[in-house]
Amino acid sequence: MKTIGKAFLLLFALMLSVNSAHAQKELGVGIMLGEPSGISVKQWLSKSTAIDGGLAWSFSKDTAIQIHADYLRHRVYLFESDDFDSRIPVYYGLGARVVLGDDPTIGFRFPVGVGKTFSQYPIELFLEIVPILDIAPSSDFDINAAIGVRYYLNR
Repeated sequence: MKTIGKAFLLLFALMLSVNSAHAQKELGVGIMLGEPSGISVKQWLSKSTAIDGGLAWSFSKDTAIQIHADYLRHRVYLFESDDFDSRIPVYYGLGARVVLGDDPTIGFRFPVGVGKTFSQYPIELFLEIVPILDIAPSSDFDINAAIGVRYYLNR
């Protein structure tokens, strides 16, 4: 259980590691529904990179709390256009998760998704699929998927 506690602290520190130099960047807060379902936060670091995190209820692990954080790169567009509202970026990344409950686990996340931000509104809609490689207490493969919405506070 000490390993789970250390992993939790590491994930929490990662989510808070956005320093004051990035304080003016956009911060989105919202909800995600799926596996897991809960609160979603996304902090943009640049025009193409962000850190997201979640505190959510996981149903696949016998009803447990999942905490995760990911580093994301937004590089490809489903529809290439000069018009901002017509582009839909695809993102991918690497992250970690901790599942706290009857069967606590630690694992790596490999998120892939699409996110649509609107120029007129401070809202982002997203859909992601996340393959997961759990490494503790034993190795296992899992997959998460969620749809969600975030509201940008400083946009």
